Amino acid sequence: MQNVLLIGAGTMGMEHATSYYQMEDVHVVGIVDIRTEQAKKIIGDCDTKIFPSLEEAVNGLERIDVIDICVPTFLHMEYVMKAADYGIDVICEKPLAYTLQDAREMIDYCNDKNVKLYVGHVVRFFPQYSEAKQLVTNGAIGDIGVVRTRRGGNFPPGWNNWYADHEKSGGVILDLIIHDFDFLRWTFGEVERVYAKGLAEKNMDHLDYAIVTLVFKSGVIAHVEGSWAHERFSTQYEFAGKNGIIEYDSLKEEPVLLSLKQSNETKAGVAIPQSPLKNSPYFIELEHFLTCLKTNETPTVTAEDAYKALEISVAALQSLKTGVPVYLNQEGEN
Repeated sequence: MQNVLLIGAGTMGMEHATSYYQMEDVHVVGIVDIRTEQAKKIIGDCDTKIFPSLEEAVNGLERIDVIDICVPTFLHMEYVMKAADYGIDVICEKPLAYTLQDAREMIDYCNDKNVKLYVGHVVRFFPQYSEAKQLVTNGAIGDIGVVRTRRGGNFPPGWNNWYADHEKSGGVILDLIIHDFDFLRWTFGEVERVYAKGLAEKNMDHLDYAIVTLVFKSGVIAHVEGSWAHERFSTQYEFAGKNGIIEYDSLKEEPVLLSLKQSNETKAGVAIPQSPLKNSPYFIELEHFLTCLKTNETPTVTAEDAYKALEISVAALQSLKTGVPVYLNQEGEN
């Protein structure tokens, strides 16, 4: 039995708790949140204790195998470091931190304390995205030239409206499309150049939008769009290669579509069916992390991967402010 202590009873805390409650040999022994009523909604009839602080939880529980951190981004460092001080392994929601300096310190601190650190970049566990990566890797559409991704919905309210505070949130670039940055780097390798335009510097109330162009060392160009200006959440992607296109649109509720260049005598599109998932991608992700804790295997997404995704986000934010491209992993001037 693996005992999990959950920090945060917000939207992601509820998502994680729901997944844990469905797992065999996993026990959510406690939830830390000052909002007792909110925590009670998550617990329901389960025998999970509620604590107002991490310190009280650690002192009040017999054994904790992993601490799962689902608090706002600007609080990640505080709780990761505290967990490491207790010598307890950590699962932390993305993004790992608000700044690269904090992220590096967190990774190094956990390594020094011999504490495992897993970061929840869940898009890698969505079948529509892992399928696309597999198709690209297998050369289904040949050499890739251009990629487009989009992720968006309404402006998230968040605890104490923290998403609207630029001292605490990096907006759609850091707190939303970092998902796509991680997925694209996972698929195409390292990014060479980042250029971004958006609304973050305009300080528009509860509205954010950004378009980020990534140039990969492989030559692939990706246009990544993020929006907190729509009522309905959705994600889309399109991969254009020499031999065809891979595309997906969550609003259409269709399987991933592979369209190959063929002769006029044959049909243009071949659907790749996706069976309904028995478990959510969050379930699959968290179960994977817990398995890695037991087996000591390297997770699908590492803390260093999370750092690299953050590096792309930080570069995009810098480009947005300066109006010029930012070069990564390269000597000389930007």
